[in-house]
Amino acid sequence: MKLPQLKATLRGERLRWPDGSKVTIALLKSNTPIGTTTSRKIYNMSANELNKYWLALVFQGKADAPNFFTSEAELEEFVAQTNGAIGVVSRPPTSGKTILIDGKKTL
Repeated sequence: MKLPQLKATLRGERLRWPDGSKVTIALLKSNTPIGTTTSRKIYNMSANELNKYWLALVFQGKADAPNFFTSEAELEEFVAQTNGAIGVVSRPPTSGKTILIDGKKTL
């Protein structure tokens, strides 16, 4: 996956995978170190700006809110058990599928 595709998916701009299944976004809460890094690197926003961004999208009916987690283990478990889910973690997960971004395991 290319970085622009990942960003479009995680920003709620791409609601379906190529096979037609629904994209379900899983993120760490913005008060966690990884959540803060995700806000900055993927969304180019502060944590507060990211929360407002999602509130606006949901309020306008343009996307479903992401599922937010306090730990990577919870996020990984949710993604592994949820068809079409995608999440951001600090290291490759022990189970499930890993998406390489521009051929790399990290951003």
